[in-house]
Amino acid sequence: MRLSSCIALSLLAYATALAGQEVIRTADINARGLKPADFPRITKLATNVYAYEQIDPTKRIVTANNLIVISADGVLVAEGQGTVDNVKRLVADIAMLTPQPIKYVVVGSEHGDHTGGDTAFPETATFIVHPFSKATIERRIGRAAETVSDKRVISLGGTEVDVLFLGRAHTGGDLEVYLPREKILFMSEVFSNRIFPSMANGYPTEWIETLNKAEQMDAAIYVPAHGFIDSPAILKEEERNYRSALERIIAEGRRLHEQKVPVDDAESRADLGTFGGWTRRTENAAGALKRVYMELDGELRTR
Repeated sequence: MRLSSCIALSLLAYATALAGQEVIRTADINARGLKPADFPRITKLATNVYAYEQIDPTKRIVTANNLIVISADGVLVAEGQGTVDNVKRLVADIAMLTPQPIKYVVVGSEHGDHTGGDTAFPETATFIVHPFSKATIERRIGRAAETVSDKRVISLGGTEVDVLFLGRAHTGGDLEVYLPREKILFMSEVFSNRIFPSMANGYPTEWIETLNKAEQMDAAIYVPAHGFIDSPAILKEEERNYRSALERIIAEGRRLHEQKVPVDDAESRADLGTFGGWTRRTENAAGALKRVYMELDGELRTR
């Protein structure tokens, strides 16, 4: 099947933009001068490998992203979307790229903005999750899912796809997808491009360790779960910036905790530096600092 004209134009426009234009460093579609009608967008990252950006209906001004790997033996999709309608559109757009069936869906994050529409994936798809998220996802999709607790290598029509657990971060069961030949690492919600970290269910210091592991890998493109699919150089830089944002939040949380500032007052007392201007700071800062307090107090729970 051939790409529709709108998707083809999106691919062309993206390639043109990367060729020479500077981008505004933000996750807010409005600040980029874009509209909901400009989405979804498909970005070709390598031969038969695409990133997919769709408006996240739970956040409205930012994207929720997928990785699409196409082969003669089927398609692997990393991450879902938050609504049935969004997944139906994703599946339809994949069908414009290839007639091959969707064989695997990797659940990088169990949260609803990535799994709320998972029932719309076809029955041909095998869901792959971390054991931490298995029960939650199986309840949502109404069928069994396979698990990866460390690493699983999938040979998909000659393409090696590594499903990885690099450590607890945004949730207790974050999975990443790595293509060693293409040097592409889809990071799910371990990395979001220019979005203030949402740490309400996270593991602060372990999150830093997970990002450090990702940075030690042979990756040329770090694909975020939210925020724009910018050039490889920008994405690499922004992944490091994201780690710096987490380090700043943890440092401020520790400082305020040591000063015995009540957790409810932590947000107003925190100096977040330039990261305070990131998208969704208002929604996420208080919860992030609370999570740092909880970690310092030994209150983080595991399943």
